[in-house]
Amino acid sequence: MTLRFYDTASAEVRNFVPLVEGKASLYYCGATVQGMPHVGHIRSAIAFDQLTRWLAYRGFRVTVVRNVTDIDDKILAKSAESFEAGFDSGPDAVREEEWWALAYRYEQEFLKAYDTLGVSRPTYEPRATGHIPEMHALISQLIDRGHAYPALDGSGDVYFDVRSWSKYGALTRQNIDDMQAAPDVEAQFSNRKKDPRDFALWKGSKEGEPTTASWASPWGAGRPGWHLECSAMVTKYLGTEFDIHGGGLDLRFPHHENEMAQSQAAGHPFASFWMHNGMVTYQGEKMSKSIGNTISPAEMLELASPRVVRYYLGQAHYRSVLDYRPTSLQEAAAAVERIDGFISRAVRALSSGGEYSFATYGTVPEPFERAMDDDLNVPQALAVLHETVRSGNTALTEGKLEEARQALHYVHDMLRVLGLNDVASGSVADTRESAALSVLVEAQLAARADARATKDWTASDAIRDTLVAAGVVVEDGPDGPTWSLKRD
Repeated sequence: MTLRFYDTASAEVRNFVPLVEGKASLYYCGATVQGMPHVGHIRSAIAFDQLTRWLAYRGFRVTVVRNVTDIDDKILAKSAESFEAGFDSGPDAVREEEWWALAYRYEQEFLKAYDTLGVSRPTYEPRATGHIPEMHALISQLIDRGHAYPALDGSGDVYFDVRSWSKYGALTRQNIDDMQAAPDVEAQFSNRKKDPRDFALWKGSKEGEPTTASWASPWGAGRPGWHLECSAMVTKYLGTEFDIHGGGLDLRFPHHENEMAQSQAAGHPFASFWMHNGMVTYQGEKMSKSIGNTISPAEMLELASPRVVRYYLGQAHYRSVLDYRPTSLQEAAAAVERIDGFISRAVRALSSGGEYSFATYGTVPEPFERAMDDDLNVPQALAVLHETVRSGNTALTEGKLEEARQALHYVHDMLRVLGLNDVASGSVADTRESAALSVLVEAQLAARADARATKDWTASDAIRDTLVAAGVVVEDGPDGPTWSLKRD
């Protein structure tokens, strides 16, 4: 089947034909490092990590760029708040923190979260503050081509002239007259723009802002606008035309709309595909700190292992809404335990001493390939994974070891593609303690099976009660008994 993805710009699923045969270039928006990562950030990173892994499995040499926005209004505001609060040397000390230190501290928190949940490091992760010359060059191009202008009041701002670009609004299919004003300046400074929808490419230094957040430019000292940063960085590392631009659905407007407009107005073809992942909700409602219905990645990791959290955040189709409920992680944990239970059982049956060697990359089942080729249909791919686990357990029960071996290799390679074999911890098959537990439980289940075969129900029930008392849940099914650890 041909590899196909949904393109937001054309609003259709299209065949993926890379610009350079055998290579794929991907840019997706990373963090604005003003605070701790939220669940939407991580869901987006996992979605594009799954995309990267599938492109690599399909034989592409993938170049991935994920930016860090380390200069922004919100970062400056957070830093200013820390100084306004003062400094307390007590246990609840308020940190007086320069904006660049705050940004770096939160950047490390994002990296920690990505690493913990098995998100592959990108080929390169540029910071906005490292690319000021490239931004100046892009602004100059836009001014020369008649698509940008210095602020009318001489404040040092530079704006993109949206009415100069006839395609403005194409990505989100909006009419320019129906759009709201760009929130770049306060109402009292509206005389800076030709049109209230014009957005800032360069922001002149303002009174009270730290001098360290200002760079010299042909238009006066200042700093870049948010939208400009991404266009300059992606062009530097992937060129003026590249395969895929990704990000969360909330970035579609105005961020990605503005990125596309300013880049194409500068004469750059820019992205062939625009891919956007859906949002995360809480029991059907938008997450909001004001109403208290949020859950952070850190809170999820207190409730479940990284492997389980990754499974949960990556289980839905990337374009769909992922709804969180109090039972979501328990359900994900049960699914992961079924997978790991089969792996442990199969490894023991197929090896001596518990050691087993997997090929670096084999092949996945053809239905799994079809699902992933069809706009990265992870839910259908997971259905194939669990069906393979079920058939593998049946083969083990019936003593068909070669069938079990094939199922084990399929499962292993599907987990690799989905990134579930690269999570920091949580796999039953990856710890000696869990392997030892598996041997003991399987021995008890074998003794229970013998008792049931001779209709010694008293002995059978006693073994089951012992396992339950130890926190082991046994489920009898048509393919034989399976077990898992009882969860709180």
